[in-house]
Amino acid sequence: MKKLTCHCGGVEAEVNVPEKGFQKIMRCNCSICKRKGYIIGVIGPEDFKLVKGEELLTLYQFHTKTAKHYFCKVCGINTHNRPRINPKIFGINVACVEGIDPFKLENVGLNDGENHPLDQKK
Repeated sequence: MKKLTCHCGGVEAEVNVPEKGFQKIMRCNCSICKRKGYIIGVIGPEDFKLVKGEELLTLYQFHTKTAKHYFCKVCGINTHNRPRINPKIFGINVACVEGIDPFKLENVGLNDGENHPLDQKK
């Protein structure tokens, strides 16, 4: 388990980062993620445990209000989200995880949130 924290340290979670790294890491080009600019590491529900600062987390939702984007109301750092494609999993801000340098990550994919499959007209 590794520690995930916001900038001020008020929000803290334990995340299970697989030994070989995240199965999926990506940038998303949806209207919010491209503005935040963080790299998302995808983990399962059993791999994330909030241990401190729940009262400091603010929830932001938009459009369909399915995805849940969390940030610290003290320092403003987005720590994690619950994506609408699968609200049971977590997308975590890998820059918030101890020991991970987001500038050294390789094989960062693109999530095409601009053309989200749940927005496609039938």
